[in-house]
Amino acid sequence: MPIRMPEALSSPPHSLSQAQARRLALKAQGFTSPHPQSINRGHLRRLLDRLGVLQIDSVNALTRSHYLPTFARLGAYPWRLLDEASWSANRHRYLFEYWGHEASLLPLSLYPAFRWRMRDARDGIGIYRHLARFGRERQELIARVSASVREHGPVSAGALSTRDTPAGQWWDWSDEKLALEWLFAAGEITVAHRRGFERRYDLPERVLPESVLEAAEPTRLEAHRQLMKHSASAQGVATEKDLRDYFRLSPRDTREALHTLIEEGCLTPVSVEGWRQTAFMVGEPVIPRTVTTSALLSPFDSLIWYRERTERLFGFRYRLEFYTPAHKRRFGYYVMPFLFGDRLIARVDLRSRRGEDELKVLALHPEPGQTIGDDALSALADRLEALANWLALGRIHLACPRPLASSLARHWPLDRQNRFALA
Repeated sequence: MPIRMPEALSSPPHSLSQAQARRLALKAQGFTSPHPQSINRGHLRRLLDRLGVLQIDSVNALTRSHYLPTFARLGAYPWRLLDEASWSANRHRYLFEYWGHEASLLPLSLYPAFRWRMRDARDGIGIYRHLARFGRERQELIARVSASVREHGPVSAGALSTRDTPAGQWWDWSDEKLALEWLFAAGEITVAHRRGFERRYDLPERVLPESVLEAAEPTRLEAHRQLMKHSASAQGVATEKDLRDYFRLSPRDTREALHTLIEEGCLTPVSVEGWRQTAFMVGEPVIPRTVTTSALLSPFDSLIWYRERTERLFGFRYRLEFYTPAHKRRFGYYVMPFLFGDRLIARVDLRSRRGEDELKVLALHPEPGQTIGDDALSALADRLEALANWLALGRIHLACPRPLASSLARHWPLDRQNRFALA
């Protein structure tokens, strides 16, 4: 029997305009604070605590995806700070890898709130069907792989594989790799560090702080309350489906959690102009009057990763084209939306060309209906320059024949023209 939801859901007392919702979301996601002059561990930690999750993905057209959301919000931070927070063996580590929003880096404070997901995985719930079947049928091999990790960890999948050929996509994984993935999902091993992009697995007790592993485990309801509240705080204003998507939670588990958060006043129902569903926000937040930021957004940035929400907030239809044949792509392979103020006004197809020592702009597409004036073009030139510097690339190659690219070229500062090339 479905749980009865509060009356507030049918007639929320608060309402927001589209512009207010956008500005509230941008503030919650960390886009309204100026870039620090010198970025330290404190800046990074506060941002990551705010976001709660960085998505990891293997696509490496520019750089690995988990590095980019922090750059978009803080500017050119030292890479080592995020590596240290994610995979160091010292007191500065405060993230762990697990299934949050897909493969993710998450604050250690959230580890107890994900134990239910680890138990579900052991029972074959919430994981890929082929992996669940593997877990049911290959427990003897899983036990052997677990023993190998205990004896030799940290280890990679390649070190344990008995195959002669390297593993490809999941459908081509070795049995040992599947066993490691099952153990990882079940919380019986974790990622100690990475070499390149390859995971090195070890036992949680040899990787994570004792205080985290021994922390009291919340009930399933309380864990979902914690994750839903964090999701609401990180998104600023969000529908029930938005709240679930942030940590990929199921409707069944979140319904009661949402109900209690509303009844206790932790979440406030609100209607948003043009949104069919009731939205929620934490308390009575202060909405910025304006947003003056500019940023290039990774395809896996938490501001835009839920495409339906991106359309509601920005009127911006965004789809990945990594796996679309080249001749069928509309905008390009690695397209980064350009945020200017509180709107997404253009799409930039970028590539890091290490061999040529350049950041290559393959395409620049203006968003229909958006005005891209001199201020926006100057901001985009500045963001491309900052990105090239951060990636340690010597020049920027504007290889796009569109008129907007020619307009952008005219906004390159004269003192930086020597590192700029126009196709």
